[in-house]
Amino acid sequence: MPKLKTNRSAAKRFSFTKNGKVKHKKAYLRHLNSSKSRSRKRHLRRPGMLGKTDAERAHALVPYK
Repeated sequence: MPKLKTNRSAAKRFSFTKNGKVKHKKAYLRHLNSSKSRSRKRHLRRPGMLGKTDAERAHALVPYK
């Protein structure tokens, strides 16, 4: 069976924990930040976790992680 190609855009966006969970950066922290509260921006800095279905899709895009 041939090797699988890794989707490079997905590999840059997602990182994987030991237990197979998928971490990603949260959206809405790029611009117009002066109108957002300090606590909102602080919570957006933390990594988000993908849900079960999306995590399966991410593992398919990045097969060797």
